[in-house]
This record gives sequence, C-alpha cells and structure tokens, in this order.
Amino acid sequence: MGSETPETDMEFSEGIGIQQKPETNYNLDGEKNFDEKLGIEFETPTISPIKRCRNHCIFCFISQMPKGMRESLYVKDDDYRLSPFYGNYVTLTNLSDKEIDRLIKYRVSPIYISIHTTNGKIREEMLSNPKASNITSIIRKLKEAGIEMHGQIVLCPGINDGDELNKTITDLIEYYPELKSLAVVPVGLTKYRDGLTPLASVSGEDAIEVINQIELYQKAFLNQFGTRFVFLADEFYLLAGQDFPDYDSYEDFLQIDNGVGLVKKFETEALNYIEDKDLSLNNINGSIISGKLGAIVINKMLNRISTINKIGKIDIDVIPIKNDFFGSQVTVTGLVTGKDIITQLKDHNLKSAIMIPEVMLKDGGDLFLDNYSLDQVQNELDKEVIKVPVSGKNFVQVLQSLSEGDDRNDC
Repeated sequence: MGSETPETDMEFSEGIGIQQKPETNYNLDGEKNFDEKLGIEFETPTISPIKRCRNHCIFCFISQMPKGMRESLYVKDDDYRLSPFYGNYVTLTNLSDKEIDRLIKYRVSPIYISIHTTNGKIREEMLSNPKASNITSIIRKLKEAGIEMHGQIVLCPGINDGDELNKTITDLIEYYPELKSLAVVPVGLTKYRDGLTPLASVSGEDAIEVINQIELYQKAFLNQFGTRFVFLADEFYLLAGQDFPDYDSYEDFLQIDNGVGLVKKFETEALNYIEDKDLSLNNINGSIISGKLGAIVINKMLNRISTINKIGKIDIDVIPIKNDFFGSQVTVTGLVTGKDIITQLKDHNLKSAIMIPEVMLKDGGDLFLDNYSLDQVQNELDKEVIKVPVSGKNFVQVLQSLSEGDDRNDC
C-alpha cells in the first residue's frame, strides 16, 4: 500500500492490523498495478456483517439439520449483496424502503429472489413473517428500475401447488423480461422435523402433474415471448420416471445452480467430448457412489457411452447410498454423507477404484456434510478414492484415466 492519511486516530493490534474505533472514519490511499490485488482482505465478502435471515420458513433445510455439524452449515443468510456474486436466493423481507432504493441506486444485479408464491397470505405463512406479503410490489419496483431478477419457487404439495402455482406463474410473467427466469424446485425434507410444520414430499404422481402443468406454460410463453421462462428442477423428471427435455429447452441454463438442467448438460458434455476427441475407452473398472436419484442418471449415462463405437467393456458398479443420516426420503447425491458411505460399503465387494462426485463435498475441500473426510472414507474402505467433478467432460476424463491402454496425458 502507499500512504495512509487517517482522518481520525486508529488503533493497531499485533496480529490483527488496523482496528477502527467506534464511530470513526479514515481514508487509505495507495497505488497498485491494474492486475495487482488490492492488498486488503475482509472477513466477509460484504465487508460489513452479513444480513441474517429473519424468516422461519416452513421448508427451511437448515432448520431440519441435526446438531453437531460444522458451524457454517447453520448460517442462514438473507443478504441481497451476495446475490449477484454467488447466486444466493434472498427473500427481500429484511429490507427497508431506503435499502431497496440503495439497491436500485447502485444497480445491484442480478438479484435471485425466493418468491414461492404471489399470494401474500400464503407467503406470510410459508416464511412465517408478516413482512413477506408485499413481494410483488418490490418486484414491480425492481422491474421499473431495470434490475435483472431470477425467481425461485420451492414447491410444497398442498400449499403453493395446483391453482396457487398457476396464479404465481401467471402473475410473475408480467414482470418479464426484467424477471428473466423462474425455477420450480421440490421441497426437501429430512427426518429431523420434530416440532416443525407438517409437510408432504413431492411424490411421483405429484411430479407428473407438475411437469404437465409447467409444459403448458412453457409452450405458451415460448410462442408469445420467445422464452419458456419457467423451468423445472431435474428432480421432478427423476421422480416422475420421465425423460428430460432436450438440451435446447433449457435455453441459457440460467437456473443450473438450482439443479435445473444439470443432468442434460452433464450428459451432453460427456457425449460431445467423446465424439470430439474420438475416444477409445477399454476395460474400465471401478465403482461410482451416488444418491438414489443420481444412480439412475449415471447408469443411463454409462449405457449411452457403452453403445458408442470404439468403446470397450465398461465394468463399473453404480452404488446408490441410502441416506440414513438425513432420512431415506432424501435421495439427492449432494446430501450423501461420509459415514453412510463407510457403513454401507464396509463389507461390499468394491472394485479397485471408487469414484465420488465432488458435489458431496464442501466447496473447495474434501469434507462431507457430516465432517467425514475423503481420506477417512479411503482409509476405512481401503480402496483408492477418486473425486469426480460434476462435469460431463471431467467425468469422461476420469473414465479415460481408468481405461486400459489409454493415453492419460489428455486427462
């Protein structure tokens, strides 16, 4: 840094650095090259403390977690400042009119909004917050200011589905194109719901009904606006036992971080990579660990790959893990824990290499949700463990690394 020109006095603490006294301000002037880091690190990306969630949503996943997990998993943020950078969904229930004006003034965009319903009374009940009912007025104000938005509906059977879902979608299309996309995701329920609002999970029959409902809107919106606007999470198609829409149906994959189009993108990337590289894979041997729904996807993927010319024998066991930690009705791969893997595979006749999808692990690390590490799983099972990124290309590259006689320099 260059020179320091404090406006008021500051305190310095060894090992900590500058500590600002209460209600004081100071300026720091410095010089740096364009590609040089600023040289200042903040404890949080928002600089000031993160805004915590004041809602008590009836479907909140954090409220359904057991005690004793790592502290960061219990943090409920609801900070619009994180939304443009990390895609965090916010309810906008903790903002004053002044803060909304500030959001607009500084063009904070895009904003990802947890909408759930446009019925004010139902939204109040779903979020357990009397300030939740005015969501459409806020969205209208953001639209008029030209702020890009993306919406989310957590579908809770018997509460915001059926006619209420129809109303929500028809209400929200009025805010297009500023409200650029809308995702519908199924409610996730664990076994830790004592004292919480009774909720039903989305059944296969529910999923079929919702798919039919949404496809009608997609067809109408595509004809009128040139976009499908509303998209379904992959889980609906897996629960319904139906094929996914084609690749182009997901348009720009605007809601992929919400689990919308992830499977189709994965599949297409894998097949395109094999075709583009003209790969020859031979005698691949190993095991892939997955959640119940993910196992369906991986088996289909391997079957597709095995039909391609120049692809030899693929001897891979796809092993679905029953989620004893969160409850058997939790079937997604991202919520599989290390202890469940070890317990269920300890006496399993595993093949030489075990592939574990990276989505099971903490971002940028090797910890499962229950704080078991990848090394612990490897040591307990006494098998090589390979972390597999959730990318079709990377998945095929891992298969290449296991392929007999293949040139691994491309991996």
